[in-house]
Amino acid sequence: MTKPKLLPTPNDPEKALAAVVALRRTADQLERKAVRQAVSQGWSWSEIAEALGVTKQAAHKKHAASLKKTKK
Repeated sequence: MTKPKLLPTPNDPEKALAAVVALRRTADQLERKAVRQAVSQGWSWSEIAEALGVTKQAAHKKHAASLKKTKK
């Protein structure tokens, strides 16, 4: 895994908070795509949940509905 380069320091709250928002959006997008790929490869919700560090129910609740939308 690579480390983000040139992240702002907390000494500049405006830039630091903007970076937090950008990182969250990037992480959410990566998670959605990875879960979609895992499901397409036959992973169970238990396997996905374990990889994400959450419960099976939490993983399913967060991602199942968006997977149904992409199948249509």
